[in-house]
Amino acid sequence: MVIKMKNNSEKKELFEVLLSLETIKECEDFFADLCTIKEVEAMGQRWKAAKMIANKETYETIIEKTDISSATLSRISKCYQYGNGYRKMIKKMNRKSIALNEEKENE
Repeated sequence: MVIKMKNNSEKKELFEVLLSLETIKECEDFFADLCTIKEVEAMGQRWKAAKMIANKETYETIIEKTDISSATLSRISKCYQYGNGYRKMIKKMNRKSIALNEEKENE
């Protein structure tokens, strides 16, 4: 699902800042300043739900394990089906996980 956002310099600069974060600690520090705890938790829940959708888990199971609303889950599902972000990042993280596992096996 492609959602058109206004193309402004503040948004572009924010995305550039996000791309420049190099460590989990940098991310934690930046998001602690940028967002409320609830906002970061909500993003984490949405990410978890998207991964569960990718694994073909039922809505009932996802809602039970993430505690998100059915309306939010429906939006995540539509974005997963018709968008690019969730699927691309899930694939990327899966490839990264496979590579890390292979490295550990070769040690």
